[in-house]
Amino acid sequence: MKAIDFTLKDQNGKDWCLSDFKGKWVVLYFYPKDMTSGCTKEAVNFSEKIEEFNKRNVEVVGISKDSIESHKKFVEKYNLKITLLSDPNVEVIKQYGAWGKKKMYGKETEGTIRSTFIISPEGEIVYSWKNIKVDGHVEEVLSKLDELIEKK
Repeated sequence: MKAIDFTLKDQNGKDWCLSDFKGKWVVLYFYPKDMTSGCTKEAVNFSEKIEEFNKRNVEVVGISKDSIESHKKFVEKYNLKITLLSDPNVEVIKQYGAWGKKKMYGKETEGTIRSTFIISPEGEIVYSWKNIKVDGHVEEVLSKLDELIEKK
């Protein structure tokens, strides 16, 4: 399936288009909120393994509806080494099916569903995860990337 192109601003206010990454693998992940425990753990885990992703020519990009300013504080506070994009109107989050009903503390709400997509250098979504459990997820993504890259 073709990945939907988009343009969003990163933590420094710079425009990023998915098409800018043509020729590279992209790990695109959607998360609910900066500075929350699960989202912090996920961003830190991706950042800690950034050299592993770089070796594979993979760009790691996180998207949430938080503001550019919130992303900037998040990156600075936790020394994150990944790109975070702001989708305040939730357009891209919805286009990728990462928005919907979820249960928290027994209450149903609408929000960002923690999701990850692997996009090939040709711009195709070649693998995806929904409703992710943070523990072990980054290792799972690296393992799946190795499998996919080997096939190419």
